Amino acid sequence: VNMALIQAGGQLIAPPPGADVTTMEGLKASMHLFGPQNFLFPFLAHALGTLVGAAAATLAAGRASNTPAYAVGGLFLLGGIANVVLLPAPLWFSVLDLLLAYLPAAWLGQALARRTAWGRRTG
Repeated sequence: VNMALIQAGGQLIAPPPGADVTTMEGLKASMHLFGPQNFLFPFLAHALGTLVGAAAATLAAGRASNTPAYAVGGLFLLGGIANVVLLPAPLWFSVLDLLLAYLPAAWLGQALARRTAWGRRTG
């Protein structure tokens, strides 16, 4: 989910002129060229990737525990922290991403999974 959204985002919202997004070094060097629209799909990728992973973990665990969902959310959050350290994104995006894309999405993923027919049978 994460990678599909990142790739779709690059097709739907073009990188700014002069931005090299083919390498990590190029991305770091051109991050200052990015506008808010360029951060939409990375945020969606982080949030929806976490949500789907947390829902799948909840359904796979088959018990009434939030631990699998929050484990997925925590791992995604660690990846988000690594992104903040490695890429010079604007502060507003880093804060928004770390606060809203991971643990809230994990909570929502497990809540949605529990509301499905399969989730009610297994949890």
